[in-house]
Amino acid sequence: MIANDPYAELERRFARMSAVSRAGAILNWDRSTMMPDGASEDRADQLAALGVIGHEMMVAPDMAELLSRAEDGKADLDPWRAANLREMRHAWIHENALPSDLVEARTRASSACEMVWRDAKKKADFKALLPTLTEVVTITKRVGEAKAAALGLPLYDALLDEYEPGGRSARIDALFAELEAFLPAMLQKVMEAQKRAGAPLPLDGPFPVEAQRQLGLEMAKTLGFDFHHGRLDVSAHPFTGGTADDVRITTRYDEEDFTRALMGVLHETGHALYEVGRPRDWRRQPVGNARGMVLHESQSLLMEMQACRSDAFVAFASSRIRAVFGKSGPAWETDNIHRIYTRVAPGFIRVDADEVTYPLHVMLRYRLERAILGGDLALADLPGSWNDGMKELLGVGPPNDSLGCLQDIHWPDGAWGYFPTYTLGALAAAQLFAAARKAVPDLLGAIGKGDFAPLLGWLRANVHGKGSIADTDTILSQATGAPLSTAAFKAHLESRYLSA
Repeated sequence: MIANDPYAELERRFARMSAVSRAGAILNWDRSTMMPDGASEDRADQLAALGVIGHEMMVAPDMAELLSRAEDGKADLDPWRAANLREMRHAWIHENALPSDLVEARTRASSACEMVWRDAKKKADFKALLPTLTEVVTITKRVGEAKAAALGLPLYDALLDEYEPGGRSARIDALFAELEAFLPAMLQKVMEAQKRAGAPLPLDGPFPVEAQRQLGLEMAKTLGFDFHHGRLDVSAHPFTGGTADDVRITTRYDEEDFTRALMGVLHETGHALYEVGRPRDWRRQPVGNARGMVLHESQSLLMEMQACRSDAFVAFASSRIRAVFGKSGPAWETDNIHRIYTRVAPGFIRVDADEVTYPLHVMLRYRLERAILGGDLALADLPGSWNDGMKELLGVGPPNDSLGCLQDIHWPDGAWGYFPTYTLGALAAAQLFAAARKAVPDLLGAIGKGDFAPLLGWLRANVHGKGSIADTDTILSQATGAPLSTAAFKAHLESRYLSA
């Protein structure tokens, strides 16, 4: 105990809390990839115990005094330590709002619901999920109410703040309104242009899983993923987990369509590179964490959508794709592969959606989760409202709930308030990639050679290495010259899909 240095004592405690959190991250990864189904109750008990241990460390009786004493001396702290203290206070406010029994109940409910969701999704049986999902929603509302009171925010904004510190629904509403005014006409123009060009030639499968895995490994390495500090595995829903020194990415395979798994790997590799690039000296402190999910999703979508659907990358990757699957012929030429990768078509599945329709999937989920949490939509009515929303926004109606409201893991897993960060991340990705192209000479030329070092170096300096030293808009403004907006995203879509 460093009695006369409250800030140093806080750093020591937060480092220990980080270790508890990192252990939980590995257990969570294992639950979703390799754990036998029969271990679910035991794993829920382990995760709940770790959650309560971390929570009780955070809300220790003397923590409020330590924070106040450290803040009294913050004038003597350098910028990183001052920012770290600010992030400590923010984390403490969130945790201190919740009693330990609610923390435990939240973890147990989401663990149980996720396991039920896996089977319900396979069987397209929403009714089977409803009891456990109802419990998750009930607990989530209690969490939201407690945090809303502590933060002085509406319930939804208090939950959003967990994933995007400082994020507010009023700003999301304004940005989404701009996109809703733009996307329908944009989609119509793209569909008409594609019709005039004719359909691309289909790629003849099947595509063996092992060949897809080898392609994914190779492309992840090309982007900069270090498999001495990470793994690629399979899960029901692709995700990135683990720790900065042990990053676990997952995908899922379809032998009829290799593009789904490959783009999943590229997406998750973007997340992983952000984790690895966080400031090494601060990784076990709050200021070393990723800023929030808007920037995190920007990094995955920058790699998957901006860089890896570019003409330059497809020209590089197409020869490797042909070699891995032993294919040749007109359908396997670079131009045709690129047309397939950039094909726009409204569909049922969010993670398989193209850049133009993807935001509409997110807007639907944002609309629905706010209605459920606000008491305006009964959970039992979710499937019908989902299907109606899909027809309204995308013009398609899912034939079953597996392709509808059961497709995502987020709500069963307790992640309410997360969804809007996907589209905000897409906006940030377009903004950052445009800035990188201006700053780095012949960036696309390097990508066309499979050289991602220039792009990764720019991201390390302007995003990854910043950690949480500043808020999202400040980091974006320093990197791109402007806070988050829709302008770069709109310009990107028009350039990629409508330029002759």
